[in-house]
Amino acid sequence: MEANSAETKQTSLQITGMTCAACANRIEKGLNKLEGVTEANVNFALERASVTYDPTITNTVKMEESIQKLGYGTSKEEVDLQLVGMTCAACALKIEKTLNKLPGVSNATVNFAVESAHVAYNPMEVSVTDMLKRIDKLGYKAVPKQEQSDPAEHREKEIKRQKRKLIVSAILSFPLLWAMVSHFSFTSWIWLPELFMNPWFQLILATPVQFYIGRQFYIGAYKALRNGSANMDVLVSLGTSAAYFYSLYLTIKWAVEGGSVHHGPEMYYETSAVLITLVLMGKLFESLAKGRTSEAIKSLMGLQAKTALVVREGQEMTIPVDEVIAGDIVVVRPGDKVPVDGEVLEGVSSIDESMLTGESLPVEKKAGDAVIGATINKNGMLRIKATKVGKETALAQIIKVVEEAQGSKAPIQRVADVISGIFVPIVVGIAIAAFLVWYFFVTPGDFAGSLEKAIAILVIACPCALGLATPTSIMAGSGRAAEMGILFKGGEHLEKTHKIDAIILDKTGTVTKGKPELTDVLLVEGNETEFLRLVGAAEKNSEHPLAEAIVIGIKERNIELPNTESFEAIPGYGIKAVVEGKELLIGTRRLMDQFGVDAKHAYETMSKLEESGKTAMLVAIDKGYMGMVAVADTIKETSQAAVSRLKEMGIQVIMITGDNERTAKAIAAQVGIDHVLAEVLPEGKAEEVKKLQAQGKTVAMVGDGINDAPALATANIGMAIGTGTDVAMEAADVTLMRGDLSSIPDAIYMSRKTMTNIKQNLFWALGYNTLGIPIAALGLLAPWLAGAAMALSSISVVLNALRLQRVKIRH
Repeated sequence: MEANSAETKQTSLQITGMTCAACANRIEKGLNKLEGVTEANVNFALERASVTYDPTITNTVKMEESIQKLGYGTSKEEVDLQLVGMTCAACALKIEKTLNKLPGVSNATVNFAVESAHVAYNPMEVSVTDMLKRIDKLGYKAVPKQEQSDPAEHREKEIKRQKRKLIVSAILSFPLLWAMVSHFSFTSWIWLPELFMNPWFQLILATPVQFYIGRQFYIGAYKALRNGSANMDVLVSLGTSAAYFYSLYLTIKWAVEGGSVHHGPEMYYETSAVLITLVLMGKLFESLAKGRTSEAIKSLMGLQAKTALVVREGQEMTIPVDEVIAGDIVVVRPGDKVPVDGEVLEGVSSIDESMLTGESLPVEKKAGDAVIGATINKNGMLRIKATKVGKETALAQIIKVVEEAQGSKAPIQRVADVISGIFVPIVVGIAIAAFLVWYFFVTPGDFAGSLEKAIAILVIACPCALGLATPTSIMAGSGRAAEMGILFKGGEHLEKTHKIDAIILDKTGTVTKGKPELTDVLLVEGNETEFLRLVGAAEKNSEHPLAEAIVIGIKERNIELPNTESFEAIPGYGIKAVVEGKELLIGTRRLMDQFGVDAKHAYETMSKLEESGKTAMLVAIDKGYMGMVAVADTIKETSQAAVSRLKEMGIQVIMITGDNERTAKAIAAQVGIDHVLAEVLPEGKAEEVKKLQAQGKTVAMVGDGINDAPALATANIGMAIGTGTDVAMEAADVTLMRGDLSSIPDAIYMSRKTMTNIKQNLFWALGYNTLGIPIAALGLLAPWLAGAAMALSSISVVLNALRLQRVKIRH
């Protein structure tokens, strides 16, 4: 474990999760056991580890893994960088590899589609400036996103620049294309100005296209080759340069020999110029289409209120929403957007929360209720106290989740990354081999014809479509899912969800509403309103959740409750109260027996209610049995239809609960669930997930994300159901904002659609290159056609991904 002192490095790691000095001692011992670590000291007070190590043997990533295995964590910082200058997937791969090699960087992912990098790093070992310098050295530019005024504005400027270059390139290339087309036998009738055939004129047109318009390809190729890699720029610059310089050679030879316009050599200036024009056109269309894949983020950001009306020092003033601070009193007028998350202090209104929950009906709000930023106040004036502002609001959290999902990589993308990394050198090799075969064997001595075949191979094989295949689908799919109230926390979860074949549903709050309701009122005789008036008066003194449900149910019937003269709670039995001189007993069979009330004839009805999942309570007035009331945690309206859809999708549905088996089976029967796991403690839910996984199942656990946390973490996919301001903060892989089961089949459907789309894109991108290269090698494809086909392949992949934005759920 000893390392040469001349080679050792020192680093510091910020540690989380330590509770005492023994924790620090344990981490210290663990780090000192690592091969390559010379000395490790852990300071419990500072929660910091100082490590001296040999970088040739170990690194900070291994140290972090060691700390995590011991049950602790390390604090990292994250930064998003906007990248400029990438031309294909190979560029993205090169930047990603370089960033990941930097000391202190634990994970870096580069998304070619959105031209961004997300880096998790240890600020004690590496800085953002170090990253920017390293990217600059590679030949690209990077700017931290938070320092950019507006990424959309940058994209817009870049598109305008591309348009200008394309227009100039097209104008200069058109006469060359005209001259080329007139050579075909079937177009001999087309008039051709004599000037267009002059080699010097063609040279004057082609040169600015080659070296001014096409400069970006030379720069990109130089940077790539300088750093030991090859990308699309290498292929384009090789192919066009070969055509241009061979034509230049023929022009000079023709001039030296004193040739005339009428007997000029066959030039290939149009090949290089038209190729560059077509590649630029493809890149422009690709940029326009890529911009549309992030429409979901734009629409979410568009939901945010721009200003807020706040009360400060007794005065109402309108300020930018960014300047609202927690604790501010905000006035929300009818028709206005709620600017921040908060709590209603005064006023009554209805709020349209459809942007968050998908629920079209407005929700009534009164003092004490929570409101969410970007929802719309429909009719009343509200005064709210700001509780969460800026990046802490529910909408900001949702935007963050969607951005992270769109910037992450799905495992399937690794295949494309590996292929892109080795593709260009192989293509160059094939092009050289094809040239040699044609020049020496097929058409001996025909340099121009052989060169044409090689150029066609170089151009048609550009791996742009391959690099775009996965990220564009992930962006479009996760964005569309967010619009439907489904937040995938990353590309890997979006991919994994389509494999689910077993789902465990928590009962309370997931299948059911999680809130008991008064469901049945059964009288022996008399007036129901009078009966409920007395029952409600007795129960309003109880703090039991079931009593609260009874009182709410009675008040909803607009029944006023009289005062209670006396009240006594009898734990485990029920209550005893006196209302308007009448003695009421409400509770169990044992309560009736204890006070000598004959209610045996009602026990059968009571059992039937209990078998249907309800909690029934017997009611006696002045020692005489008068009837019963029943309370139940009712199922959500969408639960039955959602379970039916899941079954149709071939997924096994299991309900899990801590309730007794009789109640659990009754609820399960109402929604069509055949498999029930009852009387399971919260800590036992994770074990049930493991049992299913042991049977080879890909398991999703659906719960409220609090009591179900261990099971959510154990499952292959954890889905948190819930609405509210903490919706995007759940520790699950997928968050279902709408709060009902219908979002589960929706999430699986979107995952399946996205994976199908990715496979279509990869099949097209790989199939296109696999077919295109041999066709070009056989001489069946002119270089300009190869250029058009290459541009079309990238555009078609992006347009196919955009189809995900129009996916409709079939309920």
